[in-house]
Amino acid sequence: MALFSRKKKADAEQIAPAVGKVAPKALSTDRDLTSVITGPRITEKAVSLGDKNVYTFTVRANATKFLIADAVKALYGVTPVKINIVNKKPATRLSGSRNRMVKVSGQKKAYVYLKKGDTINLV
Repeated sequence: MALFSRKKKADAEQIAPAVGKVAPKALSTDRDLTSVITGPRITEKAVSLGDKNVYTFTVRANATKFLIADAVKALYGVTPVKINIVNKKPATRLSGSRNRMVKVSGQKKAYVYLKKGDTINLV
C-alpha cells in the first residue's frame, strides 16, 4: 500500500462502526491461582517470622506480587498488607570430602505480611 493512498476515507468509514463495540473483558477467574504458590516454607526463620504475622511461601518463577496476593486471598481467605519477593539464584557449591561440585537449584520466595488479627494455618 502506498504511503499517500486515496483509500483512507473509505477505510475510516468501515472502521467507525466497529469502534462502538466493546470487547468482553477477561474475568479474573481465568488464572490458575492454585499453581502460583508452590508450597509454604517451613524453616527456622519462617517459623520465627510467623509470630510477627509474616508467612513465607515458595512461588513459581514467573509469579508477580499481584498474582501472589490474589492466590493468598483465594487459598487462605486473608488479604495481605505487603508482599516481598526474593529470587535465589542457582549455584554450584563444593560438597563432601572429595570436593565435588554440586548444583543447587534456584527458587523464588515470597514473604507475605498480614494484619494483626489475620493468621494462616500451615500445619
